[in-house]
Amino acid sequence: MQDQAMILEEAAHESSEPVRMTPFIGPIAWTCASLSPDDDIVKINEACRRELNEVVSTLRANPLPTALLRPDDFSLERCREMMREALQLLTEGPGFVIVDRLPMELWTKQEATAVYWLLAQMVSRPVAQSWDGKMIYDVRDLGKPPGNGVRLDITSAEQNFHTDNSYNICPPNYVALLCLRPAKQGGVSSIVSFYTVYNQMIERHPHLLPRLFRSYIFDRQREHAPGDATLISHPLFQNEGGRMVCRLSRRHVIAGYEMAQQHMDEETLDALQTLEAVMLEPEWTRDFRAGADSDRR
Repeated sequence: MQDQAMILEEAAHESSEPVRMTPFIGPIAWTCASLSPDDDIVKINEACRRELNEVVSTLRANPLPTALLRPDDFSLERCREMMREALQLLTEGPGFVIVDRLPMELWTKQEATAVYWLLAQMVSRPVAQSWDGKMIYDVRDLGKPPGNGVRLDITSAEQNFHTDNSYNICPPNYVALLCLRPAKQGGVSSIVSFYTVYNQMIERHPHLLPRLFRSYIFDRQREHAPGDATLISHPLFQNEGGRMVCRLSRRHVIAGYEMAQQHMDEETLDALQTLEAVMLEPEWTRDFRAGADSDRR
């Protein structure tokens, strides 16, 4: 028999608070119908554009590695105002924002990446994208098949709804993506409010919620030190400091149980599949298509 994989347990972090049965309200609990076309957009105005063009001019004359760039090294007051507005949408609005747009027709990929790096730091401190310390990460199809140790965002496979780094320790507070080139075809991105989904679980499947607050096993995708546990165990939903935190990815849970050679009991599987099914209902999701919506990116 194959040796059973080691599991990094996070059970000590599980909350003793009762499972929430009160629906979430406010902008964070949005649906596709409740969002207007401009609810999530922050425009880069002319004053910000001038500041960013000056940054690009400075870097053309004085090249520096992107990871060394700091906002305080440049005059970016109008950009700081813009990113404060973006942060407000993240914390008090729908929980996502589109900053529209960088002049890709004027800048190189490296220059746009440098500007993106500076703007992102005005929201929060950057953290590594992977265990080996990558700070900026390209999302593109490298022709690899999905599997253990191969992220889906370097394949052509369809992704499920998930939170970044759900399969490991220290998930980020925010996730930032820079669209450099819209896809020639396909390229559909979708988001969903987990708070809206949670409200639907309260209304339609309340008996399954307690299971989601108990641990599931995740495949860590080889994002760990050599010899470390290949699996991690934590709940999909947790109460932390008075707020609910979601850490989930159905694909990595399925793989985790297979690697652990453990069978999901009926309640465990039912809760996972029901949550996934609710997330996929189109009335809760916002789609962004590279063709129809590329003028907003």
